[in-house]
Amino acid sequence: MKHVVKEIWINVEQSEDRNYDIYDNNVDIMVTLSDNSKWVATFFTYENIKTLQQKNKKTGENLKGAYLWASDMVLVDNVSRKRIEEIINHLINEDDFKYIFVHCEDD
Repeated sequence: MKHVVKEIWINVEQSEDRNYDIYDNNVDIMVTLSDNSKWVATFFTYENIKTLQQKNKKTGENLKGAYLWASDMVLVDNVSRKRIEEIINHLINEDDFKYIFVHCEDD
């Protein structure tokens, strides 16, 4: 699967508030490849995992922070567009993209 990235959509870039913390955040990503197939994943920063665990301990969610899951979770050091693009291109070049991102079926 050696495709070229056509477009990368990142949910936080759609917000009016562009001053998000790239080191403590999680973002939804949709990648459109040159064959027009669409793929999704959620990138979580390592720091965001700690933040979510602390929040869940307080709120009682996920057995008071005992676990955290996401079906399409990718752990990263930061969620800047530059880093996201680097990771996606690396995954495509290593032929790992199709194992990590989830393919969106056409309706």
